[in-house]
Amino acid sequence: MGRNIKKFEVPLNWYCEKFFITMKQILLFSIFTISIAAHGQFKNIKLAEQVDGIYPPLEPSIAINKKNPKNIVAGVVLDRSIYTHDGGETSAETKLESPYGVYGDPAVISDAKGHIYFFHLADPSKEGRSNDAWLDRIVSQKSTDGGKSWSAGESIGNNPPKDQDKQWPAVHPRKQYIYTTWTQFDKYGLKDPNCHSNIMFSMSTNAGKKWTKAVQINQNPGDCVDDDNTTEGAVPAVDENGRVYVAWANQGNIYFDRSFDGGNTWLTNDLLIAKQQAGWSMDIPGISRCNGMPVLMIDQSKGRFHGSLYLVWADQSNGNDDTDIWFMKSTNQGDLWTKPMRINQDAPGKHQFLPWMTVDQGTGYIYIVYYDRRAYDDLQTDVYLAYSTDGGSTFQEAKISESPFIPTDSKFLVIITISMRTRV
Repeated sequence: MGRNIKKFEVPLNWYCEKFFITMKQILLFSIFTISIAAHGQFKNIKLAEQVDGIYPPLEPSIAINKKNPKNIVAGVVLDRSIYTHDGGETSAETKLESPYGVYGDPAVISDAKGHIYFFHLADPSKEGRSNDAWLDRIVSQKSTDGGKSWSAGESIGNNPPKDQDKQWPAVHPRKQYIYTTWTQFDKYGLKDPNCHSNIMFSMSTNAGKKWTKAVQINQNPGDCVDDDNTTEGAVPAVDENGRVYVAWANQGNIYFDRSFDGGNTWLTNDLLIAKQQAGWSMDIPGISRCNGMPVLMIDQSKGRFHGSLYLVWADQSNGNDDTDIWFMKSTNQGDLWTKPMRINQDAPGKHQFLPWMTVDQGTGYIYIVYYDRRAYDDLQTDVYLAYSTDGGSTFQEAKISESPFIPTDSKFLVIITISMRTRV
């Protein structure tokens, strides 16, 4: 479909619904299209489900190959890669292995050459929390065949006895430069007030073969509890000039930092760009644990909003019974930001939570997904998509789950992630 035609189709895609239904933990991927003129039913396709004796398919992350849009790869806890080479018509699965261990928090991304990177946590002893080596580094594994096979992995940020957690990657839009940020804990989970958490950064300029020594980019540390006062949720974004932008949450604030020289130097002081009144850790009925950490993206399309930075997060500033999704943008590299905009367009008093965002780099259109309870007075939950075709000035919403689900606080509910491309 040509870009000069008014009807627009949202990138094809395995859209990831990460949720669990009663005793079965089910991962759904949805292949869907959106027409600006009209909305059709969004087909939800079950791709993986819990099997006895195998770790449940948690925390999926998804990437579309930048050289071959029909090649889509998802990473799933603990060590699974699910991939398709025909746009989602069929799929296959492989298991990742690494001498550093493969231990969750999958984050999958494609570089400009179409190589896929799978970032995850480490467990070299394969003994989990019982061994001090658990979380001793971040690991990046690479696939050059669309997710069928993976390298043994490269070590990032190894700094014993400190723990490395909650990483997220970004790529240079033209070069095989790869970047990642994460949280370093003096000791994960320790309640000692002298135990600190900080945001770390590392990059590779040779397609992930070697990584720079990790550097701390924040000035305001958090605690190690893994809660509101922990410095966490760092998401990087990179423009075509190699300028790196990062946002994260800490102590009821959202902070922003940037480097204009490819990560060598950073701002002297973190920029406080938004308040997160109730903190990033929030209570949602029926959910054992929920976060509203910020997601940062950049428009790298050739459209009129090129270079704009977009930020989305969840907050309970309107009360514990009213969780909302918030959005703001900057058109001058983070110097100034718009006033936060409430994305969900329902009446007050309902929960919208666990958002994620992506930008279609062909059109510059913005897509935000989140869980939503606007239609119910109980724990029934839908999945919604909000999208903007005007650089975030306005948003429209669409329910994309076929039917509601009821979560249980005995199961782990995690963020939805999406990846987009434009059909041309």
